[in-house]
Amino acid sequence: LYDEWLKNVADFEKTWEVKEKINFDKASKPIQDLKDFLPARSVWAIGGDGWAYDIGFGGIDHALASSDNINMLVLDTQVYSNTGGQTSKASTIGSIAPFAGKGKENYRKDLAKIALTYPHAYVAQVSLGANGMQVIKAFKEAAAHNGPSLIIAYSPCIAHGIKGGMGNSVADQEMAVKSGFFPIFRYNPNGEKFTLDSPKVDFDLYEDYLASQKRFAMLKEINTEQVEELLKRNKEQAMKTFAYYEKMAKEE
Repeated sequence: LYDEWLKNVADFEKTWEVKEKINFDKASKPIQDLKDFLPARSVWAIGGDGWAYDIGFGGIDHALASSDNINMLVLDTQVYSNTGGQTSKASTIGSIAPFAGKGKENYRKDLAKIALTYPHAYVAQVSLGANGMQVIKAFKEAAAHNGPSLIIAYSPCIAHGIKGGMGNSVADQEMAVKSGFFPIFRYNPNGEKFTLDSPKVDFDLYEDYLASQKRFAMLKEINTEQVEELLKRNKEQAMKTFAYYEKMAKEE
């Protein structure tokens, strides 16, 4: 039994089976003390924009570059939510937030693209309101992958100023994907398979999506001179990003 456990130390189901077969009344004291640790653990590090895109990015990059079996979940709110909703490296062009009072003028940091430069790392973008089953698949695949995994989850925030309030956050997540604002996908190193889970988006809905959030809608009142340019660049960048992932999916 112990040899079976050593051969499958990262497999939850098999290590659980080993635990169920062991007679702990007859086992040695160290084995009895550690019986709850025999089933394989799924270890997750969870954080937001500040951790993933800024102050903790070096740690994430180090984990991705390693062969360690660690899973990382990024709650992508596109602002520094915990410290006041300031603009972050994940904020998109034209979004209004503290330190970007007239709308952010530069591009967002694409953490997913950076992570995909490591072929041995599992990488996914998910949006619960858009595709719940895709979220489940991503988490199961990430946990099963014996190596670093990164899941980036689109996370509506009160700082977005969603029309109708946070009660509409699920619909907001769905619209983010439908409009092409936040593409969802999964890259699994096991077979090097890239799956674009939002293959059909409608960029005609893009302006409606931006207008549904105060962080973009207020730009018309605050920065009348640049509003058209900033929102145009925002959409153009989203289309380029989607085309990039679409090309990856077609190459599979």
